[in-house]
Amino acid sequence: MDKLFFYDTELGKLGIRDDGQNITHVYFGSENISKDDVVIEESDLTKLAYIQIKEYIDGKRTVFDLPIHPNGTEFQIKVWKALTEIPYGETRSYKDIAISIGNEKACRAVGMANNKNPIPIIIPCHRVVGSNKKLVGYAGGLDLKERLLNLEGISVQQNKVNK
Repeated sequence: MDKLFFYDTELGKLGIRDDGQNITHVYFGSENISKDDVVIEESDLTKLAYIQIKEYIDGKRTVFDLPIHPNGTEFQIKVWKALTEIPYGETRSYKDIAISIGNEKACRAVGMANNKNPIPIIIPCHRVVGSNKKLVGYAGGLDLKERLLNLEGISVQQNKVNK
C-alpha cells in the first residue's frame, strides 16, 4: 500500500507519496488528493524526499537523487524525462521541450503533459516558460512558480500570462 505524508515547508504544505520503492507524487497543499489505497504515514522514502526538497529550498541542492516513478502515457513520460534534463537555474520553452523529444509541433501537448506532472519540483516543470519568457500555468500557481524560479536565481518577467 502507498504511503503519503504531509510536510510543512517554506513553500506551503507538501504531500509526498511513495509506492514502497519510488516517489510517485508530490502534492501542493491545495490539491484534491485521492486517499484510496494509501495510508497516511511517513516512510523512509517520503522523509528522504522531504529532506532533499528542503535542501533545494534552502539553496543547498541543485539535483535530486531519488527513485521516482511517474505514472503516465508514453508521451507524458517522454516529456517528464526531458524536464529532468533542464539544468538547475535554466528555463526552456514548451517548443524547446517539443523539439527535444523529436516532435516540434507538439507544444500544446507538451503543455498538457507539464500540467499532468505528478512529481512537481523533483520533475522541474516550473522551469518551463512561454516562448516569450513569460510565466505560464503551474499547478501550484504562478506565484509559487515564480518563487521556485527565483530560488534558482532565475528572474522572470513580471508580466505573467495564464495558460
